[in-house]
Amino acid sequence: MDINEICQYCISHKIEWTLHVTKRLLQRGISSLDVETAILNGEIIEDYPDDYPFPSCLVIGKTNTNLVLHIVCAIGDDKLWIITAYEPSLIEWEADFRTRKEGL
Repeated sequence: MDINEICQYCISHKIEWTLHVTKRLLQRGISSLDVETAILNGEIIEDYPDDYPFPSCLVIGKTNTNLVLHIVCAIGDDKLWIITAYEPSLIEWEADFRTRKEGL
């Protein structure tokens, strides 16, 4: 996947929010604007080419308030599918939030 292509879907508002992500964003106090902003200044840190129904990836980016978010998204059916978004935890991630800790 390519971050520039992901950003183009975001810019053109061709975004599909799954029921799962909608619930999780409400629970986590993350807005859709936070997710879009993080994508637009983000980078792909993991690829999941075998995900179904569409290959997906993990994007890291920051909100307007410098909150670091991880966003799992996919491109399919000419849409950007937002699967989930969360604040990464130092329990699972190194301090750069780009590298998973070993043994987890």
